Amino acid sequence: MVVVFVLVAAAVLAAFAALHYYAWRRLVRETTAKGGWPRRIGTLVFVAGPVLVFAALGAERGGAPFLLQQVLAWPGFLWLAFALYLLLALLVGEVVRPVLARLMGARPAPRVDPIPVPELTELPQLDPVVGVLDDTVGRPLAPTRRLVLARTVGAAATLAAAGVVAGGAYGVLRGPTVKRVTVPLAKLPRAAHGFRIAVVSDVHLGPVLGRGFAENVVDTINATQPDLIAVVGDLVDGSVEDLAPAVAPLARLSARHGTYFVTGNHEYFSGADPWVDHVRELGLRPLENARADIGAFDLAGVNDIAGENYGEGPDYAKALGDRDTSRASVLMAHQPVMIHQAVQHGVDLQLSGHTHGGQLWPGNFVAAASNPTLAGLDRYGDTQLYVSRGAGAWGPPVRVGAPSDITVVQLASKQA
Repeated sequence: MVVVFVLVAAAVLAAFAALHYYAWRRLVRETTAKGGWPRRIGTLVFVAGPVLVFAALGAERGGAPFLLQQVLAWPGFLWLAFALYLLLALLVGEVVRPVLARLMGARPAPRVDPIPVPELTELPQLDPVVGVLDDTVGRPLAPTRRLVLARTVGAAATLAAAGVVAGGAYGVLRGPTVKRVTVPLAKLPRAAHGFRIAVVSDVHLGPVLGRGFAENVVDTINATQPDLIAVVGDLVDGSVEDLAPAVAPLARLSARHGTYFVTGNHEYFSGADPWVDHVRELGLRPLENARADIGAFDLAGVNDIAGENYGEGPDYAKALGDRDTSRASVLMAHQPVMIHQAVQHGVDLQLSGHTHGGQLWPGNFVAAASNPTLAGLDRYGDTQLYVSRGAGAWGPPVRVGAPSDITVVQLASKQA
């Protein structure tokens, strides 16, 4: 297992380095003169960016002082998103480049009247990219066609990547939007028709998203006036000691039937037991492989799969085994892949998150390949599954093609 991990890590690092080298070559080496300050600055940027990425990841995972995590997280994670879209833009540029080259070659050269020039005493200096560097004839020399093409494609790719990342970051920082979904349940009594559950997942409070973001999420949830609030995991990225001020606004969550919480995989990375105790102090009720009687239906919750590595994995029998199967049941389970056990235990509706909807296109294709449902409402046998795209973001505070959401799931009785 260790050997496999090392080989995979080495392959990832090699690919990461190769992609950065490709981007550096297109944006720096092919557009600047050797030895000039533009090339030095460009090279420094392409070295510092990856270093900041790994420093941010290492600081978060290694439990570095929280202030250091915050200082490294913003530039490191934003570079990760920028590098992704810069690479994609440059690949598009590879397709466009021959077309531009043909257009530039097809334009007639401007007429230039002959100018007497003195006899050259030495050959002009040449650069393989820029062309003539030493103007021996005493007048400015135009850039080569190759240089103009390289700079045009490079500038367009850089602006496109920066624009996509800026727009994606704005989408995260302004906070999640509210989605509304109606889910009919055959066993739900008529009296509970219209019962509203606010589903929030993947807030990821940490070095990047802090107290202000948490306040935004809480205000958005409370504004929907839900009957019940379900927090389905990945609330935090960090320790209780570091993030207690950030999560404090959760004490203001308000719903007639209360607020319930289940762990996600990131809670186990951050210390699940202290967090379960802390959210309980804030007024949330953790469902650790447990069930609550809401009156019209059973609400159950199971620990995340990641808890298996800590002896605290999901226990469906404990949460669902002895219930009255004639009653409607709703299960809170962080990962959509847990739907198969929910089907086996006759659950009517599972509420999940985890996928972020892919967060960064084209990451949605990867997320869709590893999860039964990427986002939205789906059905597996007699069990329905709703997957939220999440309220926050992990890593880069950027979303592209997967806007954040808080979903109000309105239960509908087929007897109404």
